Amino acid sequence: MGNLDTAQRCADAMMANDRSSQAMGISIEIPEAGKAIARMLVRDDMVNGFDVIHGGLTFALADTAFAFACNAYDDLTVAASANIEFLRPATLGDELTATATEDYRGRRSGYYAVEVHNQRGELIALFRGRSASTGDPVMRPQK
Repeated sequence: MGNLDTAQRCADAMMANDRSSQAMGISIEIPEAGKAIARMLVRDDMVNGFDVIHGGLTFALADTAFAFACNAYDDLTVAASANIEFLRPATLGDELTATATEDYRGRRSGYYAVEVHNQRGELIALFRGRSASTGDPVMRPQK
């Protein structure tokens, strides 16, 4: 099984149980192991009192891309730390794309950068995440 095949199978297993991402309408693309692209349309129920997306939802989109990128190796990995910089607001109807890229992956930890853009290519947010491996498989053995 190649790296991309493993990454895609891990993503499929994760998304099957990811009720949060499903509820937010997030779709995932895995172009290569260690990289993930998450997309989401800003809906009416996602904007705050200022008619911009709630910052926590922008974080959730970026965190989702991060999670799928760092779990591409069938080694269950969780966030150890993360931060985000909000650069410009996203508004109702915007299509946001979060692209997570692996900067470093060691035996037990990794570092990932996520850029969030709108449909016009404008940079909305920058996210950095540090991952920690649990040593357990992402894909459960078939019985």
